[in-house]
Amino acid sequence: QVQLAESGGGLVQAGGSLRLSCAASRSIFSFNVMGWYRQAPGKQRELVADITNGGRTMYADSVKGRFTISRDNAKNTVYLQMNTLKPEDTAVYYCNAQWGPGASWGQGTQVTVSS
Repeated sequence: QVQLAESGGGLVQAGGSLRLSCAASRSIFSFNVMGWYRQAPGKQRELVADITNGGRTMYADSVKGRFTISRDNAKNTVYLQMNTLKPEDTAVYYCNAQWGPGASWGQGTQVTVSS
């Protein structure tokens, strides 16, 4: 098992930026994929972006060109740089790690974008 701790959420005006961090309790090099998901009130949790241990990235259409996911294996941390934020980006953002048959979730961090 692994513990994931998100940080960096907060309140920002539309057009602003935030950087989320996800610190893992052990080496992330062994994880096949790490990703960021979000869940807005009344909606299902959705994948925002993910990154493989080889560095391949994938983004939801709604965030392409605005968000960037990256990982620092030495710091056991994954980041989500969010630029040009929109009110519809408001949600709780969760970090996820997958390895073989296993997976783990963080507790989530709230991101609120005001118009």
